[in-house]
Amino acid sequence: MRLALGMVDSNFDPRSLIAESRIGVLATIKANGLPQLSPVTGVYDRDADTIYVSITEGRAKTANLRRDPRAAMEFTSPDGYTWATAEGTATLTGPGTDPDGPEVDTLVDYYRRAAGEHPDWQEYRAVMVSDRRVLMALRITRVYGAKLR
Repeated sequence: MRLALGMVDSNFDPRSLIAESRIGVLATIKANGLPQLSPVTGVYDRDADTIYVSITEGRAKTANLRRDPRAAMEFTSPDGYTWATAEGTATLTGPGTDPDGPEVDTLVDYYRRAAGEHPDWQEYRAVMVSDRRVLMALRITRVYGAKLR
């Protein structure tokens, strides 16, 4: 069924768009209360109702989440007429100092969900430590969106 512009498809499941999307916009809260937006690669685990994102220690979004873990992610369809927003509380794991430690293991799991097997896991693990990568887990507490046509 084709919807006229401005009409909303009431059968739309926002979680389906989140599951199909890889790139989203992560919104965190700056110290002054304004939003800080970052395009990120998100991986959705439907069973856990959680979105995972690899971020870097020392960046604004990481500092914002350490201060205030409330966050939202917005995903938009390629045609721009369908969108979904997930809100929740983020937990951060890492950065790790041991390439074989549990913090890096979570990033390996993230990579596998996002892209499959890496050609050189030892190299990947070393880069995760040297880049001071952190895994954000956004546990969804509210999701909404619309399919406009």
